[in-house]
Amino acid sequence: MVCVGWQMAPHNVGAQTLPKVELTFLTSSWTGDRFEDGRPKIADDWINRARAIGLDDAWTILKNKGYNNQFVGGWKPLHTDKPIVGRAVTATFMPSRPDVDQHILTRGHANGRQGNSNTWPIEVLSIGDVYVADGFGKIAGGTLIGQTLGNAIYNKTGNGVVFDASVRDLEGLMEIKGFNAFVRDYHPSYLEESTLMGLNGPARIGEAIVLPGDMVLAQREGVLFIPAHLVEHVVTRAEFILLRDKFGFEMIKKGTYNSGQIDNQWSAEIKSSFLKWLQENPTDVKLTEKQLDEIMQDRTW
Repeated sequence: MVCVGWQMAPHNVGAQTLPKVELTFLTSSWTGDRFEDGRPKIADDWINRARAIGLDDAWTILKNKGYNNQFVGGWKPLHTDKPIVGRAVTATFMPSRPDVDQHILTRGHANGRQGNSNTWPIEVLSIGDVYVADGFGKIAGGTLIGQTLGNAIYNKTGNGVVFDASVRDLEGLMEIKGFNAFVRDYHPSYLEESTLMGLNGPARIGEAIVLPGDMVLAQREGVLFIPAHLVEHVVTRAEFILLRDKFGFEMIKKGTYNSGQIDNQWSAEIKSSFLKWLQENPTDVKLTEKQLDEIMQDRTW
């Protein structure tokens, strides 16, 4: 685990513990733009489009690509009706040890950090980010934020958090309009016996792995971490599934085809009807003609 303060420049609150060259290496499948710290910079348009896709569809698409460790369930969302979608900024907390705590604080303060280390991840956040933290599942004494830090996070990101830990000030957090949190539980205690040991490096959240810059897709049933280089693949195919399902529901409702026909591999006739339906409903289609062609050739649909 990389300790906080690695390669920090004095007063540069945007620096991260994982060297940029290492973060770039770990995410080298991504070929698009990057933030200054090396995180993949998924375009805002893909984040906005991902808000409409189904988590179960996205999970299936990832699994079909061999990505089997990207989903985590068992959360207590602050709001069940407010999905969180954005780019991950990761932090890893570990149980406290006095000598290590002091070394980290001393070096961090010398390099321009202020306050306790639990506030340092907030300093590197930007619009569209999701603060993702491994707090080793701690509940009592594992409250990574309360109302004050929740407001600071939302002001920086316009987004929310995913914590394998807890939060405090439940009522106060619920008052932050637009903010959401997926956490293990809520507790009135203050954070104690926890130390920030990694910032913007690979993190384990439950059974999943998340890298800085991954797309976070958090919905009522759980949280999915989509590797940045697969975002376009996942979103376009999930959008295709939504179109396919909408067409199928309409055909069943109208009695054109029955559920057995729709819920199995489609005949040439149904496929032809679907293509005609796409032409008649252009406002429902966000995919380009090229993307549609690629998807239809890429799967048994």
